[in-house]
Amino acid sequence: MSIIERALKRLRADGNDTQVRRVFGRVDEAASEQAVARRVISIDQDALRASGLLPPKQQELEIANQYRQIKRPLIAAAMGRGREAVPNGRLIMMASALAGEGKTFTAINLAFSMAREENLQVVLVDADVAKPQISKMFGVHSELGLLNAVSNPTLDPERLIFSTDVPNLFMLSAGTQSDRATELLASERMVDALTRLLARNPNRIFIFDSSPLLLTTESLALAAVAGQVLVVVRAENTEHHVLVDALNRLPEGCSPSLVLNQTTLKSAGYYYYGYGTPATTTEQ
Repeated sequence: MSIIERALKRLRADGNDTQVRRVFGRVDEAASEQAVARRVISIDQDALRASGLLPPKQQELEIANQYRQIKRPLIAAAMGRGREAVPNGRLIMMASALAGEGKTFTAINLAFSMAREENLQVVLVDADVAKPQISKMFGVHSELGLLNAVSNPTLDPERLIFSTDVPNLFMLSAGTQSDRATELLASERMVDALTRLLARNPNRIFIFDSSPLLLTTESLALAAVAGQVLVVVRAENTEHHVLVDALNRLPEGCSPSLVLNQTTLKSAGYYYYGYGTPATTTEQ
């Protein structure tokens, strides 16, 4: 049982749902959700496409179909659909060994794809606190976010989430940068913030775009609490020993899935999706 699951269990041990709501700040839940709903981001998909973070329009249908294959086992593990749910499976971390592997592209497109699901909400979290690219692209880089929710326990993390004009897609920025980012992400306050968010809505999945595993320590702290970890590998670019080094740094017990990016190879047993000319594969 994970730390987050134990925290939830302790709060519910006496069966006092009122106490649970009070601890999670849910007494004024309706007012809180109304406040969150007013914080709406208008996503400029043309700008994302121009920046290479969304596929070209002529490939949208093809790539959408391929992401449908990628997300199915992730959702099943997160929600327990057709199988036992993975502990903390609703916390999905996107990682890579180094920069330039396609990690942020994969995180954004996976979030868009999952947001199309019925009865499911997706929160895209910019957890690349050293280089918050998503926060900048979505225009929320100066807003309070993940690090603020962890550093200030009086903040309700729910109130820091932005709605977007894409149905069922939400956004949490990286927040104010700190030289203690690793310590904050590895702290009990991080567990508390995630516990609150998970308890708020059982039909919500969080996708964290993290820092590269070999370039920062923040991503390793995040991997310790994430239920599912996807490591993006760029074909014919990431050297084998580099990938092995990155995987060996993950916490004990972590079983990552690999996303092979920008390869033209196709073989049985893989899911395929494309970006630009190359195809991309992921193996679960």
